[in-house]
Amino acid sequence: MEISVKHFYAVLGWVLWCTLHSALISTTVTDFAKKKLGGGFRFYRLFYNVVSLVTLIPLVYYSHMLREAPVFRWEGSLGIVQVFLLAVSVYLFVAGGRHYSWARFWGISQIKAGRAGSSLADSSTFVVSGIHRIIRHPWYLGGILIVWAQDLSASTILINMVISVYFMIGAVLEERKLVLEFGEEYREYQRTVSMLFPWRWLKERIEGG
Repeated sequence: MEISVKHFYAVLGWVLWCTLHSALISTTVTDFAKKKLGGGFRFYRLFYNVVSLVTLIPLVYYSHMLREAPVFRWEGSLGIVQVFLLAVSVYLFVAGGRHYSWARFWGISQIKAGRAGSSLADSSTFVVSGIHRIIRHPWYLGGILIVWAQDLSASTILINMVISVYFMIGAVLEERKLVLEFGEEYREYQRTVSMLFPWRWLKERIEGG
């Protein structure tokens, strides 16, 4: 697998995007923005999404232009595994989305309410239901599965590694905010439900027969 200057630029671009994306939603930056913006902070979530999307588009385009022969293909019986991984990722996105408010995700609810909370759930109270009884971050796991469930070239392998690490770091950073918002209630949730891969859930099913 030959690594070229184009690969370096692609990886650097994704690292910078992931860093920017995480920094803008970090408690340090959001607390600073809240103090400086006052009532205008209700627009911050929408601003965050717009900046993330606008900066993502050219990066995805550049990565797509790195057309290369795959070093790994989901061929033959592996095609079944690929379909399974894609199906699981779609399920995780749909099941996870049922717990979240899309209006809060895009920042519309915050604008209407004039305030912004850390949680994207439909209510400000901590409630565990559905897929969140099995893993704490179904969207992050779905994201990891979907980027790897494709034919892999040198560039996609490098980019997927960056994205996977970003998802794992993002899960940790998000949990810090949720602990601040929900306290011991969320800590207990962390002790009983796995973060990304459902080890505890599988263990309970195996031990329970």
